[in-house]
Amino acid sequence: MNRHLLRALGTALGFAADAAFADPGRWHPVAGFGGCAAALEQVLHPDTGLDGETGFDGETGFDGETGLDGSDTGARSETGIRARGIVFTGVLVGGAAIAAGAAEALVARRPALRVAVTAITVWSCLGGTSLLRVAERHAVLLERGEVAASRELLPWLCGRDPSALEAGDLARAVVESVAENTSDAAVATLFWASVAGPAGAAAHRAANTLDAMVGHRSSRYVDFGWASARLDDVLGWPAARLAATLTAALSPVVGGGPSAVLATWRRDARAHPSPNAGVIEAACAGALGVQLGGRTPYPYGVETRPGLGRGPAPRPHDVRRAVRLMRYTQVAAAIAAVAAQGVLGAMAARD
Repeated sequence: MNRHLLRALGTALGFAADAAFADPGRWHPVAGFGGCAAALEQVLHPDTGLDGETGFDGETGFDGETGLDGSDTGARSETGIRARGIVFTGVLVGGAAIAAGAAEALVARRPALRVAVTAITVWSCLGGTSLLRVAERHAVLLERGEVAASRELLPWLCGRDPSALEAGDLARAVVESVAENTSDAAVATLFWASVAGPAGAAAHRAANTLDAMVGHRSSRYVDFGWASARLDDVLGWPAARLAATLTAALSPVVGGGPSAVLATWRRDARAHPSPNAGVIEAACAGALGVQLGGRTPYPYGVETRPGLGRGPAPRPHDVRRAVRLMRYTQVAAAIAAVAAQGVLGAMAARD
């Protein structure tokens, strides 16, 4: 059996493991990676307690710091911090990819172990089932009017300031997070596993984890996290478009239509500050017939996001609809990833 067919089988098993067991409860490789990243961050960008969170102005980001005499001291400092961020990102993402690729190479002549390496890597990198389970808990809490409990649960999904959110804001936050993270935590893993095997899946998950950790517009991370955020944008670009395409095709399961999804995507996605989140969130808004975007508070400040879609603001029952739609999208992405490897394997077998 050639490598494409082995990867196809491993990807299918990894997706099945995530569907059955969700994230590993203990000894999660991504958590271990996060610990290593935090340790390296303290070496390259130590927290001195002087990094305030007040530089974000909600519209234009941070002003460059300059010396009192008009010198470019601030610019040189920002360049040095950005350079250390590039090293941080390169070491960690490169290390994750090399480790996963080496593991596959070590068992290249043992088909069962090669399948196992792919399956374990894909399972470790996926987060789709846990995402949908948390979103479903939010739907229950919001339907019961338990706003405080939903606020407490929100950090499991996104980094917004939950204390500033009311019930409608929470419903919107959950719908947007379900859409964005279906692309990041499910479709992208499956896409890169199909394209580049365990190394590809590991590289994307590493970049996406670093983006969540340091890819913020706070004063501490606006320069240090630049490389992580940009690399995550690049690696997430194809998966976001694949996820949006699948969302359009599957929109009838929640009463939507492909044409409305595609129209919303074309009209609204480019206004979003993220080149990837805007695509999948616009597609989700079009499928659900709601409007996403608006005032979005973070611990470091408030962003005003452009409107995505035309319709009412999401309500608790729309959270359930989003979960249903994104579950179908994840399954379709898994089928596409496995089928692509299967086709490549069949073609290679004929040669």
